[in-house]
Amino acid sequence: MDILELQSLKKYFATQKAVDDISFNIKEGSIFGLLGPNGAGKTTLLRMITGIFYPDSGNIIFNGKPFNPMDDIINIGYMPEERGLYKKMKIGEQALYLARLKGMSKNDAMVSVKKWFVKLEMESWWNKKVEDLSKGMSQKLQFVTTVVHEPKLIILDEPFSGLDPVNANLIKEEIFNLSKNGSTIIFSTHRMEQVEEICDHIVLINKGQKLLDGTVQKIKQDFKENIYKLDAKVMAEQLMTYIFDVVKFEPNQLLLKLQKETTTNELLKYFINQNVAIHSFNEVLPSLNDIFIKLVEGTTATRQFQNIN
Repeated sequence: MDILELQSLKKYFATQKAVDDISFNIKEGSIFGLLGPNGAGKTTLLRMITGIFYPDSGNIIFNGKPFNPMDDIINIGYMPEERGLYKKMKIGEQALYLARLKGMSKNDAMVSVKKWFVKLEMESWWNKKVEDLSKGMSQKLQFVTTVVHEPKLIILDEPFSGLDPVNANLIKEEIFNLSKNGSTIIFSTHRMEQVEEICDHIVLINKGQKLLDGTVQKIKQDFKENIYKLDAKVMAEQLMTYIFDVVKFEPNQLLLKLQKETTTNELLKYFINQNVAIHSFNEVLPSLNDIFIKLVEGTTATRQFQNIN
């Protein structure tokens, strides 16, 4: 079941097309990556999903019905990239206050806040003020206030910003746990390695338009370039052949790009006939970072050319 469906959303600011006819679906319980460079339209899209902005046209379907911010916002947790905390307020009181704003009773709020403070090793911070926290500590508090009311949809914009590796891993494990327990996560970040590790499905947008939509594995397969890594000791004279091009040559490792008409069996047979001892052989798929740069730079170059002409 899709928890969220965006249908031809558009949002303009003066002459700027912040979101230009974007559509996609998000399955319930998934971890969904929303990607794009600065100025791509991600924040505008998230603000429409949370009811902060209204679209100029298009529809948002939430949990099977047209999105109604007054009724549905209680089922959404939004952690923006910018800090949204009261600096002079003690963090325990602040977490309780924000939980109550999400409709929790005083008792339920206390139980849930204390549970999350224990999970994220924050118990000793209860009476500290936000202004006394480091960036990483503030980020953990903001994460707690986002998920404390157990929302169906959780939107995390750069959730690992300011976190050291230990606390980043702690938050990452909780994201996985939330997904396993039925929450849907929208994860927005510039860190492609985190997307590959965490997300099931991604959408890439640029200049307000959707460039890419699919599972991480399928997208990597779609953009592969027939490149293989061979761990073996090979002499330079053994590479004089028409069936592949050498991408990178090191003493005990090769990156090879097969010609379109060449099969992997033919490649392996060639090296076996050359008496090369092969230790390992595998296909090299492009990283999401490589795909991201290729698509975004390609889009920018195309638009610049169109503007010139």
